[in-house]
Amino acid sequence: MQSRFDPEKVTADDAIVWHENTLFLLDQRVLPQQVTFVELNNATETANAITEMVVRGAPAIGITAAYGMVLAARAAYQAGGADQWRSKIRAEVDLLRRSRPTAVNLFWAIERMEHLMRALPDESDPTERLQAEAKAIHQEDIAANRTMGDLGADLIATGSKVITHCNAGALATGGYGTALGVIRSAFKKGKLSRVYADETRPWLQGARLTAWELLQDRIPVTLLADGAAASLMRQGEVDWVVVGSDRIAANGDVANKIGTYHLIVAAKHHQLKVMVAAPTSTIDMSLPSGAEIPIEVRDGAEIESCGNKRVAADGAEVWNPVFDVTPAGMVDAIVTEKGVVHVPNEEKMRKLMIN
Repeated sequence: MQSRFDPEKVTADDAIVWHENTLFLLDQRVLPQQVTFVELNNATETANAITEMVVRGAPAIGITAAYGMVLAARAAYQAGGADQWRSKIRAEVDLLRRSRPTAVNLFWAIERMEHLMRALPDESDPTERLQAEAKAIHQEDIAANRTMGDLGADLIATGSKVITHCNAGALATGGYGTALGVIRSAFKKGKLSRVYADETRPWLQGARLTAWELLQDRIPVTLLADGAAASLMRQGEVDWVVVGSDRIAANGDVANKIGTYHLIVAAKHHQLKVMVAAPTSTIDMSLPSGAEIPIEVRDGAEIESCGNKRVAADGAEVWNPVFDVTPAGMVDAIVTEKGVVHVPNEEKMRKLMIN
């Protein structure tokens, strides 16, 4: 539904808005040509918005799911009262859980909300407490991103040029961003001379979202086709690859948007540094390595078309994985709100998560 907010005043930090007990999501499918919010009033609508890419980015998906739990609890309590809301909420929680498989923040946020639900008195209305918890998750993410931004910026030398893939900015988080949070902080400190953004097929998050965010902040950005990155590196135009993540395994293997592995292979060939910025909620210590990370495969129509116009030859089979996995040995630094893990491995990741 159309926004109640003034489009001319909307920034990337407004991607998720809880207003008057209603969830509003900035529709990332139509940016930057349109600035429109989708209004969500129940958990089913919220799950569909996650699946249909109205919202994307692991931290943003987790925050959205937390607010979806609030909507589910309100509906369950209104339908079943104190005696039945716990049983009535289960189906909608399961729907949220199934909305996307790879981003671990989704499951982390749902589990945190469920942990609170288990602690609530049976006779109480859960809505207010769950709403407070969802808002806390949202605000904690913003604070974590600002901390990561400063920690990551400290690794970057003055005058550097960086390249990023997909969108790991305010749009993909509660605000400020992970990889783009690092870039924002580094730019504020006068360290960046240029940011390169891969276009990121097939959803063009780099072209549509990352470029839009950086231009809003007046950060110099050059857009390039995904396949042009290696050539740019060969010319000496890149110092760092800075990306986000949707799930990090216990050994430091990193799952991120498809094309990230391709980019990092090129970076390592050219002896460039690789930084992954992600909150600890993205780290899944239950998975020993990236081989166990579930990789979402979406409809082939996303590859066959561009801008709603079919470009592929009829009859060709399509493989459309949404994410790929970069081995930990190719990553120079994982930046989190708890600190930086240099040259990650299982021992270092475990130490980070214990602290």
